[in-house]
Amino acid sequence: MIKFTINKSAFQNALRITKQAIGSKVAIPALTKLKIVVATEGITLVGSNGQISIENFIPADNKDANMVIEGTGSILLEASFFESVVSQLPEVVLEFTEDDQKQVVLHSGKSEITLKGLDAEVYPRIQAISKDTSLKIKVGHLKSLFSETVFAVSNQENRPIFTGVHLQVINDNELKAVATDSHRMSQRILALDESNLSFDVILPSKSINSFKNVFTNDEEEIEIFINNSQMLFKNETISYYSRLIEGNYPDTNRLIPKESDYSLDLVFDVAELRHSMERARLLTTQTANGTVKLTVSGDSVITTANSPEVGSVHEEISTLEKNGSDLAISFNPEYLIDALKVIKSPEVRIRFISNVRPFTLQPKNDETSFIQLITPVRTN
Repeated sequence: MIKFTINKSAFQNALRITKQAIGSKVAIPALTKLKIVVATEGITLVGSNGQISIENFIPADNKDANMVIEGTGSILLEASFFESVVSQLPEVVLEFTEDDQKQVVLHSGKSEITLKGLDAEVYPRIQAISKDTSLKIKVGHLKSLFSETVFAVSNQENRPIFTGVHLQVINDNELKAVATDSHRMSQRILALDESNLSFDVILPSKSINSFKNVFTNDEEEIEIFINNSQMLFKNETISYYSRLIEGNYPDTNRLIPKESDYSLDLVFDVAELRHSMERARLLTTQTANGTVKLTVSGDSVITTANSPEVGSVHEEISTLEKNGSDLAISFNPEYLIDALKVIKSPEVRIRFISNVRPFTLQPKNDETSFIQLITPVRTN
């Protein structure tokens, strides 16, 4: 039966990470539980909601954990309640003891709390993934790739493939990420040092959002493994599994215009353009179509937004460069604000084909690896 002592702070941190995968609304009741597996090598915390699974290993020789293991075994505990109890324990060290009735007694200082547990055998097994081939990548690089694309996924569950980011290894040494909700698209290509793993998958946006909270060291290198239905991200102590979205992602390359298609090329200061759009958005939230109009005439670039009930915005925006013909185009300013938020460069190049064709955004000094498209809105 299980018996160990551990530093509360180290245990709490492992709990916090593992709980990212545990949901309250799950079809299998056991998945509301936390699985604790204690072996002589250390303690593994397991959480899953059926879509995301996390195995978090605390090694017995972890200096921060200051762990002493006296008895081994496995047990299930109500995840949220257990985490709350641990957070409220009064002392630095907690003692965890299992009795023969599947009950757990926690001791910390003068506090003693008894919790009811369940047999770990009822917990669903996590499907194994072959470790034969992998892709190694820095956490920070992957987070950037995700943040530059995931905002453009669809929220419409009736089109599931668009609720995830399309990830694909291309040219043997590049990782391509694409997201679209059919009104906008964001594509980022990341150069890889090396990869002996080739894949073409759709990773759910919910998994991406949790990933950011699980792997916190941007300088750390992790490994990616794949099977037909799952993706595994792994470092020395954490295994983060995500189910993949089934289906074939459409060919988005055909949406990207050719150089010869463009009729107008503008370069803006990112911060100035974003603030202008945020001011225009104040008006567009009060109207039915919610659009802002961008009018390029000669040397002037003007944004306008009107709300019959509230008022209007009329603002001239400075351009850093301008080449091409005049144009008047309407679009949802929210899309442009979202696009500008993820551009790290101080300057952005926006290019237009016509007032009814999608326009593109690219960081001025990075015009091959990152491109976004926004579809205009037709107005009278």
